[in-house]
Amino acid sequence: MSVKLALLQTTSPATQAEALAQLTPLYETAVAQGAQLILTPECSNLMEQRPAQKAEAVTTVEADICVQGLRALARRYVVPTVIGSAIVNSDLETETRAVNRSLYIDEKGDIAAFYDKIHLFDATTPNGEVYRESRGIRGGERAVVAQTPFGGLGLSICYDVRFAYLYRALAQMGASMIAVPAAFTVPTGQAHWEVLLRARAIETGAFVLAPAQGGAHADGRRTWGRSMVVNPWGEVIARLDHDHPAVLMAEIDLAEVGRARAAIAQLQHDRTFSRT
Repeated sequence: MSVKLALLQTTSPATQAEALAQLTPLYETAVAQGAQLILTPECSNLMEQRPAQKAEAVTTVEADICVQGLRALARRYVVPTVIGSAIVNSDLETETRAVNRSLYIDEKGDIAAFYDKIHLFDATTPNGEVYRESRGIRGGERAVVAQTPFGGLGLSICYDVRFAYLYRALAQMGASMIAVPAAFTVPTGQAHWEVLLRARAIETGAFVLAPAQGGAHADGRRTWGRSMVVNPWGEVIARLDHDHPAVLMAEIDLAEVGRARAAIAQLQHDRTFSRT
């Protein structure tokens, strides 16, 4: 089965209304080019790391203008859509932190599956930038494969890509495609973005679909961009070579998944071992 994909690369602003205004023309361009599945980056609804502003902006999934606007677009154009992630309030009444949530929207505009980012980016980059995602975000606890008209789609978010065991689990759960929406920093993007995506595709024998944030954001952060699609053999079959908003189109043949996994049956070769 062949599927025509569109990855939307954005430079998300610090409000949901502005984010939707940026995403809408990109989404409609993707539809005009025949996209059957559309994916957006991490933090699609807002890019805000300043604590006070973030606390004021974050709301529920139901009240988020950007999330609901993307649901309406999916419904209007009858196109399944992955909101790479939205920063929204937790479902837990006792939790003050938000969640970083990926949402699979079906062709009716319904939320058919969601995943909360498990691995949170607590790091200091080589250029001295400090990130402590866990201060404002509650980590998720479950792996999720969304059922699409084209097969299983594993959901992951950005920093998750450094944890290979999650991707192996997604592949063993039936994912033939894995989404890696991201907002990579510039130094880590330069060093690690492509090699990590290619490694995850090779290890799982799955297509890796990686829409990214790129450029300078209102909160002072700069992200790497360079959205790409990697096939199950680890080859980059589509990419953007810049960090500004754009639509990346790619057509994938899901039969490649079976061929790659038949050639190297690594998903069947797990063994237990001791750590001594």
